[in-house]
Amino acid sequence: MSPLIALAGRYGAPSRVSRDAVAFAGRRYLDAILRAGGEPVVISPQPLKTKDAEAMMQRFDGLVLMGGADVNPILYGQVAGVHVYGVQPEQDAFETALLNAALNADLPVLAVCRGMQLVNVVLGGSLVQHLGELANANELLAHAPKQFPVGEEFALHEVNIKSGTRMAEALGATKINGASFHHQGILKLADDLVAVGHAPDGILEAVEHRTKWLLGMQWHPEDTAATDPLQQNLYNAFVQRARLSLSRR
Repeated sequence: MSPLIALAGRYGAPSRVSRDAVAFAGRRYLDAILRAGGEPVVISPQPLKTKDAEAMMQRFDGLVLMGGADVNPILYGQVAGVHVYGVQPEQDAFETALLNAALNADLPVLAVCRGMQLVNVVLGGSLVQHLGELANANELLAHAPKQFPVGEEFALHEVNIKSGTRMAEALGATKINGASFHHQGILKLADDLVAVGHAPDGILEAVEHRTKWLLGMQWHPEDTAATDPLQQNLYNAFVQRARLSLSRR
């Protein structure tokens, strides 16, 4: 039996494919989970009380928080600046409920890009609203494609991972090339998280929980996992950990 992996879905606009809005997760996430031997299940966004989220996550063996639009700055005590986009308070609340339920149930969590940022905020940290507003912005690598949707889908850059960490063990490496697409980053790191990876320009790229199996990465491993074994390794390690949850369910 394959471990069931919950993906916190989000809504997409109606189109010719569907006359109604769709609840979705990107196929690259799904494919990476499938290659790792997991069974991905997209959870439709919905209001969830604590007990409802906990009951829902009891049916699953792991949780993936995907990339996406910005976390509401109100949640980390800031007023939204001009570069903040796509804020959806209902989505933040939905993903927060699933995250807390997964942590309480000791389920593994893979938090990608926005997912890592949300984890940091939920656990008490804060964010840089726009990397381009940092004092050293001119010295930073490209952390997103410059002309999206024209041209490249993502910026590819090096990430250095601290040896001896859960992240390094999962990747099987301490230096990788990450597919990057973000304009925000970590300002104050939550106390329950440990910084375990940085880009050469100093931007924090990887975190892990001090006591739980939670890996957060600012890059998108699913974007290159089909051709880069190190990126697929993250999903393999996550699903392997989820098998332990399955054995207890």
